[in-house]
Amino acid sequence: MNISKRHVMKTSITLSSLLLVAALSACKNSQTEAPEAAQPILQGKQLQFPAGHPQLPLLKLSAAAPVQSIDMALTAKLVWNESRTQRIYPAFSGRVERIDADLGQGVGAGATLALLASPDFGQAQADAARALADQTQSAKQLLRQRDLLAAGIIARRDFEQAEGDAARADAELARAQGRVRLYGGAPGGGVNQQISLRAGMAGVVVERNINPGQELRTDQSGAPLFVITDPASLWVQIDAREDEVAALRPGVSFALELPAWPGRRFEGRISALADAIDPVSRTIKLRGVIANPERLLKSEMLATAHVMRKLGAGVMVPAAAVILTGEKQWVYVSPKPGLFEAREVKLSVQGPREAVVSEGLAMGEQVVSENGLLLARRFLATQSEAKVANANAAEGKGR
Repeated sequence: MNISKRHVMKTSITLSSLLLVAALSACKNSQTEAPEAAQPILQGKQLQFPAGHPQLPLLKLSAAAPVQSIDMALTAKLVWNESRTQRIYPAFSGRVERIDADLGQGVGAGATLALLASPDFGQAQADAARALADQTQSAKQLLRQRDLLAAGIIARRDFEQAEGDAARADAELARAQGRVRLYGGAPGGGVNQQISLRAGMAGVVVERNINPGQELRTDQSGAPLFVITDPASLWVQIDAREDEVAALRPGVSFALELPAWPGRRFEGRISALADAIDPVSRTIKLRGVIANPERLLKSEMLATAHVMRKLGAGVMVPAAAVILTGEKQWVYVSPKPGLFEAREVKLSVQGPREAVVSEGLAMGEQVVSENGLLLARRFLATQSEAKVANANAAEGKGR
């Protein structure tokens, strides 16, 4: 009895195992035999996608549109307006005794920025005092010689010599006093060795590189002691590509966008254009001027300058629709739904967002504007498969 039960149990386990194996085999066969999605078919130079292919929704289309003005986005940077900026360097060596101006402070023309104690400037003051004494002595000597000449005591040659000495003394006095006056000193004010650094224009102190007690030397090159500018007007340094030069000239307006002020544009005009192209970057330097009455813009801010360029004949397509292969430019045209062909084109303008096709495309034709590279790879793969199939067929006929 026990032997029969064990036999029945063993038979049941065997049948269960067989059923499980059969079920797994059936599942595997069903997965293997599932139909694959139909693949695109190469028809001459065109690629036909079957309806419902999963890649079709990825290939967005755009129609070739009439040419309009194109927005050229150029990299730019704000800098101080150098025609309204003064950089002050020490004219004499010395020590800083006092500072009268600081960052952000408005100053008028002639305002004292700092006071220096300078033996070199003291030497200039001494030269002016010595020249004044020599000029006074020469003037008195000339008066005496004139009286002696009138009395017939001296020869005219001696009087003319005195006139020459007086003229040279006058010239030396003018030179020495002019030097003292040029650097802020008072002619005839004595020798105090103090020189004032003064602002040559009205503006705002935007840079200060000087500290009390600092020793200054004129033979040391470096940053200016003070930078004064009028921040109500700034320069814009713009870089443009070589093919964009034709649309850029002095007087052309541009709109400036900055990350610091999103959604806001500032208007400016191009004021100068370089005569040489950078041989490394192949860009040309432009300079623009922009008003800054609210002082929202700061020097060294990075920006994007937008210039509207008027275009010639052709049709406009999204820049992403153009694919560069070697030295040739291509677009993928869709004559009808699911059908695509590669077409070589020529561009007259290549912008960051739009491109103008001058040859190879007609207005209204549909071009692939997104995932064009995906379609290009599909073209290559299908062409390779077709070559392999043709080679296999030729080999079979040869047998």
